[in-house]
Amino acid sequence: MARNGVQYEDVQRAIETLLQRGDVPSVQRIREVLGTGSFTTISDHLREWRTRRDENRDAPLPQAIPERLHDALAGLWQQAQDEAFEALAFYRHQADEKVEQTLEEARLTQRRAEDAEQRLHALGERFDQTQTRLDEKTSALARLESEVVQLRHGLEERDARLETRDAQIETLSEERERLDREHQQAMEEIEQMNRRRLTQEESRHEAAENRLMQLLDAARQEKQELEKQFRRRSEQLEERIDRLNAQLEEQRRALQEEERRHRDLTWQAQQTEQLLQESRGREERTSGELAEREQELLKVRTELRVLQERISRTPMPPFVY
Repeated sequence: MARNGVQYEDVQRAIETLLQRGDVPSVQRIREVLGTGSFTTISDHLREWRTRRDENRDAPLPQAIPERLHDALAGLWQQAQDEAFEALAFYRHQADEKVEQTLEEARLTQRRAEDAEQRLHALGERFDQTQTRLDEKTSALARLESEVVQLRHGLEERDARLETRDAQIETLSEERERLDREHQQAMEEIEQMNRRRLTQEESRHEAAENRLMQLLDAARQEKQELEKQFRRRSEQLEERIDRLNAQLEEQRRALQEEERRHRDLTWQAQQTEQLLQESRGREERTSGELAEREQELLKVRTELRVLQERISRTPMPPFVY
């Protein structure tokens, strides 16, 4: 119910002033004309004025005027009402089209906002998944770096062991050479001793020939035994050298395998670093897309608010009465 202050007559005079200007009566414009009054009170009086206007729209003209003038005025009145109805229908049609267009734009804007929110939610989930994968890749990279450090320590230990084996092989080679020299020297000494014995035995009587032959046989047997011992020792040394060479070859193959694994781990670490950089790039692009989506959503909301304000400020067509 209207409050005291602005009266219906004040609102009616303000409406007549607006109609004389060619403006459409509205609560805001009436308040601008009056310079005071609450929106509720003015709205109640404006609604009452429209109700009275609709009730008096089809009222007949007064009968106290001459009939010819009455017929002329009735014709003019009917023509004015028809033109007013046509104009009102045209303005109402335009207003309905504008309202429908505005509502369609509002619905489209709402759908765009919902789509933007869904895309924003999806981008948020993708960002969380990317962050999780990034954490997993970081942990895997840390584990790989730890394994690389351990492999490096293992390679250093294997290098040290290989150096030790090389030193052992060199020592065995020197020992073999020494044994060869000792064997050669022993053979020379035996030959010298045999020659001395042979010279001594030749100077003796033929009766000692058998003894000489025995000594020669003994010397030959001793020589053969020494040669057998030398061959056995040489064979043992060669077998030992072969075993050491086989162990060395196995160690070298193991070292090559470790180097290959090290190269694979290094390549995996590089690939992981590349994936990490790509994930960071995708994260930055995702952040940029989120910022753009937020700006687009803000723009859509601003357009929606502008459309709502335009709808609220859309003037009604003037009424002729």
